Parts: sequence; structure tokens; C-alpha cells
Amino acid sequence: MRNMARFFFTFLFATLALAFSPLVTPLGAQDREVPYWASIDSEKVNMRVGPSRDYPIDWVYKRKGLPVKVIRLREGWRLIEDPNGDRGWITRGLLSAARTALIVGEGPVDMRASASAQSSLRWRFMPGNVGRLGQCEAGWCELDIAGRAGWVQRDRLWGAGQP
Repeated sequence: MRNMARFFFTFLFATLALAFSPLVTPLGAQDREVPYWASIDSEKVNMRVGPSRDYPIDWVYKRKGLPVKVIRLREGWRLIEDPNGDRGWITRGLLSAARTALIVGEGPVDMRASASAQSSLRWRFMPGNVGRLGQCEAGWCELDIAGRAGWVQRDRLWGAGQP
């Protein structure tokens, strides 16, 4: 009798899960209004010229965490724009919703202890460094590059602000 009850509840749960599954989307689905920021979520990601594995590979990203701008959605694929302005298609499973930013511009950028040019200098980073992006305020953003955290002027970051 106990096995029959277990079977019944398992069957009931599975039936309800299937019935309500179209109403629930996975957290990582990234099915939201475009444009939005995302980041490369793998050590090697192929960017294709179209939204399918049938299209040729245009570029191979070998930089996990690189910020990208998602500008279009199509059947599990995302049309992205990278920091150089290049565009192509990546399957959504290779993107993360984690916010990162890339240091851009000429010369080193100062990382400060707080959101002010007068606050103490913590680090200096060259363009090309990528870090985990925190909150932004008054033209400054929190950034963590390999455990070195502080505030960087937003205009030196690609991936901060509105996409």
C-alpha cells in the first residue's frame, strides 16, 4: 500500500510540474527586454554569423567574463555586440547574467577607495582588464578585478550604465 501511495504522489507531482512548466522560466533564461548587458560564461565561445549552429563561426571568444551587449533574441540565440562593436550570434547557454565591465580608454585608470577623485588611490589598471561590476553612482562604479576592489570612473568602463 505504501508503494502505491508513493507512486500516486510521484505521478501527481510530475503531472502538476508538466502542467505549470510553461508558466515558469529558468533564472538563466535571459528572456528579457533588449538591450541588456551579459557576460561570456565559458573559456571558449563561438560567435556565429547567424542564429544556428548551421551558420559559420565568425569569431571565437577566449575570455570568460567579457561583457557583451545583448541586442536581439531569437529561439535560444542572442545577437550580441562586443566592446569593439563587432556583432554576432551566441547561444544563450554560453552567456551569464553576471555584470562585468571592461576598462577602456587610453592609459591606466585609477581605482579609488570611494566614489571620488579625492579618495585614496588603491590600484591602477590598464585598459583591457575585466572585473565584476557592482553598483554605480555619481559617475563612479564599484569594480572587483581578481580580488582588488574599489571605485572606477564610469566613463572608463564598457559594460556599465544603460546598454
